[in-house]
Amino acid sequence: MRSIADNAQLALLLEVSSTPKPGNVDREHEYEDLRFEHFITGGVGARRGLERAATGGPVGDAFEQAIAGMSDQSGGNTQFGAILLMTPLAVAAAQTHGDADLPRPLTPENTSEVVAETTVDDAVGFYRAFEHVGVAVDDPPEDLGAPDVRHGADAEPALRKRGLTLEDVMAESADVDGLAAEYVNGFERTFAMAERISDGTGPVTDRAASAFLEALAAEIDTFVVTQHDHETAEEVRQRAQAALDGAEDVSDLATEFVERGINPGTTADLVAGGLFVALEGGLEV
Repeated sequence: MRSIADNAQLALLLEVSSTPKPGNVDREHEYEDLRFEHFITGGVGARRGLERAATGGPVGDAFEQAIAGMSDQSGGNTQFGAILLMTPLAVAAAQTHGDADLPRPLTPENTSEVVAETTVDDAVGFYRAFEHVGVAVDDPPEDLGAPDVRHGADAEPALRKRGLTLEDVMAESADVDGLAAEYVNGFERTFAMAERISDGTGPVTDRAASAFLEALAAEIDTFVVTQHDHETAEEVRQRAQAALDGAEDVSDLATEFVERGINPGTTADLVAGGLFVALEGGLEV
């Protein structure tokens, strides 16, 4: 029987193996400087942090450990967002497994409880993770209540002075960042992704790719907004819908997006999180 850490690591590996996911690195599509092998290596390197989360956390320390391990490859940032999403899920899973005689299922409610219990130390761990790898982020608005994440470990005094928890930090960006929104909205899209994957048929990687396309068509990808702009993100959403409708070939779309450097990373992160939830729920591989 796989452990929580096994399922977390497997989710990272299944996500990058799922194809086609237009714009994402997978086993058939790569960028010149960001390849499939980097994601596989990142998934292996994240193991120690995922094991920390699987013992019940704390979230910030587990996340930083996972990112430090993930970054031990030459491609740079491979799975920062996926691990950010997965860490509280793994901590929640550890808590649901606490009573071996009467284990509780992993739910949005108990994952949200984990987020609500995060501390200033967890926020510090989150900021320190930015020291390990470059992450594409927008310039923060002038009225942002939390320090700029690009300050990394240097943000610790401000975080402690203001008493900002990881939940507080995520709430500051929830209106512009799809992963931060998951932290404050009960992981709604993550659990919906898990349901899509679990209810699908055929190989798990095919189910994950289909679920990715459906999610991409449903909402704009906030990482595409960060990389490019809202107009490009809306184009991506509309063309994903066209692929679902049969008006575009999804494989051709995948090739085009890679050539244009359009990488819907937030949606891929949701796939990874959804795979973990599905695996914890008994998805067979």
